[in-house]
Amino acid sequence: MVTARQAVRAQAQRAGLSLIHQTKLVTAASELGRNMVVYGGGGTVSVATFEEGSRHAVWVEFRDEGPGIPDLGLALTDGWTSGNGMGLGLSGARRLVDEFSLESSSVGTTVRIVKWGR
Repeated sequence: MVTARQAVRAQAQRAGLSLIHQTKLVTAASELGRNMVVYGGGGTVSVATFEEGSRHAVWVEFRDEGPGIPDLGLALTDGWTSGNGMGLGLSGARRLVDEFSLESSSVGTTVRIVKWGR
């Protein structure tokens, strides 16, 4: 996970995100990566930068082949946890980024996040 966090921060710097936006993105990525390892048994993290017009962004995808999330709505609710955590992982990560998508089935989960520079 250290390597993934470093890659996310490097891309955020490359995209010109402010220090605050970098920190929000890295925090969200850390939480989502932890969830991928703990609940999905590991997986892959992909990171890229892109731009639309004069705006730059960082896109991060977390993909695992775990058992999936049975109730996405519940999983995105503050305080709900399937483990021993505080239940702020997915919902907290969603609040820290500008775009958040979550797909899950019995063969894995994919979370994509985007943080835009200003």
